[in-house]
Order: sequence, then C-alpha cells, then structure tokens
Amino acid sequence: MTAPLVRAVQRAYPQIYLACHVDHVRTRSNRHHLSAHDSTLLVHLDEQRGTLAGDLARHLGVAASTLSASLARLERLGHLTRTPARRDRRRIELRLTPQGAEAMADTSVLDRRRVAAVLGQLSPREQRRAVAGLALLARAALEFQARAPRRKRW
Repeated sequence: MTAPLVRAVQRAYPQIYLACHVDHVRTRSNRHHLSAHDSTLLVHLDEQRGTLAGDLARHLGVAASTLSASLARLERLGHLTRTPARRDRRRIELRLTPQGAEAMADTSVLDRRRVAAVLGQLSPREQRRAVAGLALLARAALEFQARAPRRKRW
C-alpha cells in the first residue's frame, strides 16, 4: 500500500462529506419516527447482508442489552428484521427492510439531493465507476472491520 493512495482517500472522503452533509435535527417527530440514534443504527445495516446484533453492539461500543431495546423498537416500526443466524441460532442477524432502507436514506447525514447533484456532475459512465469504487472500498472496510481488533475509544 502506498502512502499517496492513503492520502488520496483521506483527502477525498472529507470533500464528499462536506459537500453532501446537512446539519439537521432528527427527532422522532419525522415521518419515520427516528431519532439521530435510530438513524445511526440503520446506517450500519443492509437489506441483503445480515449484521450480527452482537457485532453491531461491539462496533458502537454499547452493551448488547442497551442495543436490544432500540432494535426492538425499530423492528416494531418495520425498519428492520431480527432473525436467528443460520450458523448459530443463538445469535441474531439484523437486516434492513425496504421501509428501513427508505428511512435510512431520508435521515442520512448525506443529503440525497446533494449526493444526486454531485453525481450529476459526472457522465453516466463516471457515475457508475464512482459508485462502484465506493462500494468496493466499503466492502473492503467491512471485511477489515470483521477481522480487525477492536478499536480503542478515546
């Protein structure tokens, strides 16, 4: 891995974030009934790939029991499903529902109109390449996170 590639990611990520981020107060009075905490949970989930509840709790630095109440509420609202894991039925896999994916997109820290405007500055081919590159980097990040030792929190 070369230092210039690392620096390129370090430069690019904040530029995207600053261009597309919106400061807004999320309260449960929004149409999805999500708090900022709820949105943070949903952004870590996927419709296809299950996330183990215990892994999410560790990643967020909270006790599984603390997370459980939030997950139950989000499940009642129809934003996620909780199912026993195939390999170990004692573990719970979380997945976004289509409704949860819409809620996550609506309450994301990245404004969908701004993201669309930024993508609109690119040709269709460049858009596909940019999104594919981000997806590739995100996949590598998930794989790294699954294998990496737990981060120290400050």
